[in-house]
Amino acid sequence: MRAAIAAAAVGDEQKREDPTVNELEERAARLLGQDEAIFLPTATMANQIAIRLHTQLGDELIGEENCHVFISELGGPAVHSGVVTRGFPGVAGRYSVEQARAAYRVPAIHSPRTRLLWIENTHNASGGRIWPLEEIGELHALALELDLRFHLDGARVLNAAVALGIEAAEICSRFDTVTLCLSKGLGCPLGAVLAGRAEVMADARRMKHLFGGAMRQAGIVAAAGVYALENHVDRLADDHRRAKRLALGLAEAGLAVDPDRVETNFVQVDVHPLSAQEAMARLADEGVGLSATIHPGVLRAVTHLDVGDADIDAALDAIPRALGARVSA
Repeated sequence: MRAAIAAAAVGDEQKREDPTVNELEERAARLLGQDEAIFLPTATMANQIAIRLHTQLGDELIGEENCHVFISELGGPAVHSGVVTRGFPGVAGRYSVEQARAAYRVPAIHSPRTRLLWIENTHNASGGRIWPLEEIGELHALALELDLRFHLDGARVLNAAVALGIEAAEICSRFDTVTLCLSKGLGCPLGAVLAGRAEVMADARRMKHLFGGAMRQAGIVAAAGVYALENHVDRLADDHRRAKRLALGLAEAGLAVDPDRVETNFVQVDVHPLSAQEAMARLADEGVGLSATIHPGVLRAVTHLDVGDADIDAALDAIPRALGARVSA
């Protein structure tokens, strides 16, 4: 990837004269089953542009209450688009078509207009859980029926596609717009794409400039994305395999881990009665990095291309030792 970055052909990205950016956008659009894609610095920016594209001031965005756009984007829908958000509880990060239908507001003079239906796949806060295609299809049909716009925060959608053994386009083609992050499992130093239907992407490019996402010789980082799409998609299965092995090993060691909930590359570890902060400090002393989650007393281990089988072996030795109070409880 570093060699690809060093050798990248570049041009003025703002004028669409950077050949490497153009190549990345074309590849991403095909991969995601959409008409066009735009290269952006971050997936958060991609999500916020999508909201701006699909809504007007005072409109409402609905989705699962712990999705990234609600809990980790600093109130961006309100700040950038003047949009009301309403979340409802889900199971494994998912909600039903009945929940979405019940949340929809029948147009009325005193109510915000429900305009945007949102899902996150895989779902971060639930531990990298996957949406079944059938459920996505049901929500797509509802969006068409109610004239809602349908967005996929697919920061990790390639993990979902690899785990399901299908092409990403089978998931993503059902949405009006799709976000894909390049700096997570794909291993790029930065970057994301927003892909969508041709009729909205001209406005999306304008929003890219409005939100400060336009760059110049951005081919040096787009080259990382091209390399990742060529070399780092199928290998996501290795991350999933290692996460499952980590979960099984930690469960066997007596830790509160449910391997059945490990569908992709996240492992959630309940460290009660320790606090998350105390547990992370103990783990850091053993050279292991886990992170806190929105769930009190639950930590997250994430496998990625910098974590190999030897690292899983080391973690299976170090984590139970660091959390010994939990093992013996």
